[in-house]
Amino acid sequence: MADTSLPAIDRLLSIMDRLRDPKGGCPWDLEQSFKTIAPHTIEEAYEVVEAIESGDRAALKDELGDLLFQVVFYARLGKEEGCFDFAAIAEAISEKMLRRHPHVFADADIRDAASQTVAWEATKAAERAKKSENPGVLDGVSTALPASTRALKLQARAARVGFDWPDASQVLDKIEEEIGEVRHEIVTNAPHDRLEDEMGDLLFACVNLARKLKIDPETALRRGNAKFERRFRSIEADLATDGRTPAQSGLEEMEALWVKAKQAEKQ
Repeated sequence: MADTSLPAIDRLLSIMDRLRDPKGGCPWDLEQSFKTIAPHTIEEAYEVVEAIESGDRAALKDELGDLLFQVVFYARLGKEEGCFDFAAIAEAISEKMLRRHPHVFADADIRDAASQTVAWEATKAAERAKKSENPGVLDGVSTALPASTRALKLQARAARVGFDWPDASQVLDKIEEEIGEVRHEIVTNAPHDRLEDEMGDLLFACVNLARKLKIDPETALRRGNAKFERRFRSIEADLATDGRTPAQSGLEEMEALWVKAKQAEKQ
């Protein structure tokens, strides 16, 4: 039994120690490594986002606990390797927050959120410069990010040094150009890799438009996914009243039901 008299974080660390104990620990937990845990961390982070978007605060508390446990797991693995522990992780982020908020913890004068964003990025750039003799503008943008999020960060970095479209209308023109190139590859029956390449350019341009409109592309696409799912489930429900499934109906009928679901949402 874990000691229930311990403060919550100490109790959690104690539980993790027991799970990783070679003598009597959990077989599954003992088999894990940094690499095997990483996919679970990504999954937990998305479940936190889902709980936030649903407005379910009880679920959010649970999901945040699951995400915290991922950090505790990494801390234990780091401790076993002798490179860091939970206290070192907490100390590192504390120092970073102090360093990046001089207007709060020191005497810097930053008057609004926009100025803070500029100062934050300048501090991060200085930190990257210390790690590399010849730092590039795009250094430090993780390749493990979801593709649209990474595209957004790459574009934002380039924009800070002036490599950017002046306004959204020009990005729209670029999107139309990319659509034309995709259409050309389709009608000319181009090899799959060329079509994939042009689709990548089109998606990249769409992310750029979202950035110019101050819209997070991942959030927008999640909303689009939810909308599609909601309307398609409405189609299924309507067909089920006749004892049928989508596979037993035609596209024209499903399209009519889709329009019906769309109109019901507007009302």
